[in-house]
Amino acid sequence: MPNQSSDTKAPLKVLFVCVENSNRSQMAEAFARIHGKGFVEAHSAGSRPSGRVNLKAIEAMRELGYDLSQHHSKGLSEIPDIEYDYAITMGCGDECPLVRARQRQDWNIPDPKEMPRNEFRSVRDLIEQKVRQLLTR
Repeated sequence: MPNQSSDTKAPLKVLFVCVENSNRSQMAEAFARIHGKGFVEAHSAGSRPSGRVNLKAIEAMRELGYDLSQHHSKGLSEIPDIEYDYAITMGCGDECPLVRARQRQDWNIPDPKEMPRNEFRSVRDLIEQKVRQLLTR
C-alpha cells in the first residue's frame, strides 16, 4: 500500500488506457479497485472505445470473483478531467493521447481479445501482477 500520512486522505488517482477499453484497461481498473480498496480511485478509458466489454474479460474476471459486466467501455472524454497520479497505457502506442498525470508508464501488454482462453487468463494474471506492483510503490 502507498505510504500516506494520517492527514493525507486523498485517494491515489489511477487511469488505465488502451485502444478499445474492452479488455486490458478494464481488467486493470478492476484489479486496482480490488487491491486498492479504500485508497485508490481507478478509472479506465480507450482511445477508440469499442462500446462494450469483451465477454472473455467478463468471464476471466468472474473466475476471480469480480463482476466486470457492470463496467462499460468508454472514451477519454467520459472520464473525470483531473490530474491523475498515474496514467498507465497498455500497448496503444501513438493512439494513447496524453492525459494530465504526475507519472506515466507504458506496460505494452498485448491485446488478448483474439487469444484462446488460457492465454487470455495469462494476460489477465500479468495485468494483476503489474497493478499490485504499482500499488505497492
